[in-house]
Amino acid sequence: MTKRMLIMLLIVGLLLGGIVGFNLFKAQMIKKFMAGNAAPPATVTAVKAAFQEWQPQISAVGSLRGVRGVDVTTEIAGLVRSVNFKSGDEVKAGQVLLQLNPDSDVAQLHALEAAAELSATVYQRDRAQYAAQAVSKAALDSDAGDLKSKRAQVAQQAAVVAKKTIRAPFAGRLGISTVNPGQYINPGDKIVTLQTIDPIYVDFALPQQQLARVFIGQTVTVANDAFKDRSFHGKVNAINPLIDVNTRNVQVEATVENTKRELLPGMFANVNVDTGDKQRYLTLPQTAITYNPYGATVFVAKPSAKRDAKGAEAVEAQQVFVTPGPTRGDQVAVVKGIEEGTQVVTSGQLKLKNGTPLIIDNRVQPSNNPNPKPQEQ
Repeated sequence: MTKRMLIMLLIVGLLLGGIVGFNLFKAQMIKKFMAGNAAPPATVTAVKAAFQEWQPQISAVGSLRGVRGVDVTTEIAGLVRSVNFKSGDEVKAGQVLLQLNPDSDVAQLHALEAAAELSATVYQRDRAQYAAQAVSKAALDSDAGDLKSKRAQVAQQAAVVAKKTIRAPFAGRLGISTVNPGQYINPGDKIVTLQTIDPIYVDFALPQQQLARVFIGQTVTVANDAFKDRSFHGKVNAINPLIDVNTRNVQVEATVENTKRELLPGMFANVNVDTGDKQRYLTLPQTAITYNPYGATVFVAKPSAKRDAKGAEAVEAQQVFVTPGPTRGDQVAVVKGIEEGTQVVTSGQLKLKNGTPLIIDNRVQPSNNPNPKPQEQ
C-alpha cells in the first residue's frame, strides 16, 4: 500500500507540474507574441504650450451711421433752374446745391418793398404833422402799424425767395441725385442725400450684464468684411440710459476714425470693446482639448523608454486632465493641468490611448488664430 501510494503521489505531482509548466510556457508565449505585435505609432500634430497676452474683450455686431445724415429736400414747390453739384461731391456747410426759379417771388418781393417804402414815407410825413398838431395821435399810430405790417410782408416774402436756394445744412459727402434742370419738385421731394462720414458712428447693443464693463472713452475695434485684413479704431462716446425691455440690451454708440472715408453708413460691423488690463494665459488651440462628461483632457507627448526603428528616442501619448479657461477665436486658455513648454497633441486624439507611440508631423497644423474670420468657398 505504501508503494502504491508513493507511485500515485508521484504521478499526481508530475501532472500538476506539467499543468503549471504548460501555463507558464503559454503565458510566456503570449507575452512574446504581444510584444511582437505592439500597436503601430500614430501620426499626430503637436504644439508646445506657451504663454500669450490676452486683451479681455466684449464682442458685438453693430451698424455704421453717419455723424450727421439727411436727405436734402425743399420746403416749397418750384421749377429747378440749376443744379450746382455732382453726385459724390464733398460740400461745405452753406454751399448752394440747387436753385429753383424765383422770378415771380422776386417780383412780388419788389412790390412789397415798394409798398413798405411808401408806408415809411407816409409815416414820416404824418409824424412831422403830428408834431405841428396837424394830425391826430390815432392817425399816427395807424401809420406806424401799417409800416410794421408792410415790413413784415417784405420779410416773409424774402424768406420765400431764400427758400428757392437750397443749401447744404452741414459739411459732408453727397450721394447720387437724379434731379435735373427744368424738373418740377414738390415739398418733401428728395434732392440728394448728405452724410458726414469722418468720423463715423457705430451703434451696437450689449446685454445688460455687460453694462458694468463698459464706460465712456473705452477703446473699440471695428472690423468689416469689405476690408478683411484691416481694422478701425475708435472710442465709446455714449451709452443709452434706457434698457430695451424686450431684449434687455443697452444701446452703445462709438465714434470711429474714417479719414479715408472707406466706411459708409448702413454697413454692418463686428465690434470688439476692450475691457480691463491685458492678462497672461497659457494658450493652446481649441482642437487640443477633448471634453468628456468626467472632465476636459489633453494628450501630451512624453519621452518613451523604448527606441524607434532608427534607434532614436521615441515619444508616447499620455492623457492628462486640464482646467480650461476663457476662449479667444481658435484658442483656449489652460488654467491648470500642464506647464509651459509641454508638447500637446492638437489633432489625431481619437486613435490615442496611454502609451501609444507617436509620430509628430506638423506639416499641416489646425487653426490657431486669435481673430479668425469666416471664409466663403
